[in-house]
Amino acid sequence: MGRPPDPARRERTLARATDYVLAHGLAGLSLRPLAAALDTSPRMLLYDFGSKQELVAAVLAEARRRGAARLAGNPLPQTASAQERLRGLWAWISAPERAPFVRLFFEVHADGLAHPENYPEQARAITDWFTTLGATFHDLATGPDDTVTPTLLMAVIRGLLFDLTTTGDRARTDLALERFCAMVQP
Repeated sequence: MGRPPDPARRERTLARATDYVLAHGLAGLSLRPLAAALDTSPRMLLYDFGSKQELVAAVLAEARRRGAARLAGNPLPQTASAQERLRGLWAWISAPERAPFVRLFFEVHADGLAHPENYPEQARAITDWFTTLGATFHDLATGPDDTVTPTLLMAVIRGLLFDLTTTGDRARTDLALERFCAMVQP
């Protein structure tokens, strides 16, 4: 009879694998180099996660969980104007310490367009932001069922993040955010 699963070891491995993917990305991810970096074996990774795809899914879920926890720890004041909340969101999400999460988000997004079967949770991960953005910018919504306003806010933020990540032009993307803030009226 084989050794029983060790949930604590799996959680430690997941945490370290998530750190690795945030630092190195998913492109070309192979179990051998990952296992070597984690001081384990490819066989143990498969034992703990079942398959490479299940490991990647667990890493992406953990990265999303970490990002959500960080956002929850930095709430935007509801008493601030919509423009101030938008600036706060931009400052938080575009901060250099979040760059690994942003790069991974865009990598998964791009690969998911070509291989959606590899990312069954991708649509949910995106639409989960509707609730957060809808609550944060409730004063901009046209009503309780408004999904267009959060979609527009997410599109602008995502576009500026892609631009910043690709070009590194902080001054221009910050100015673009300021121009968008000027257009936002409750």
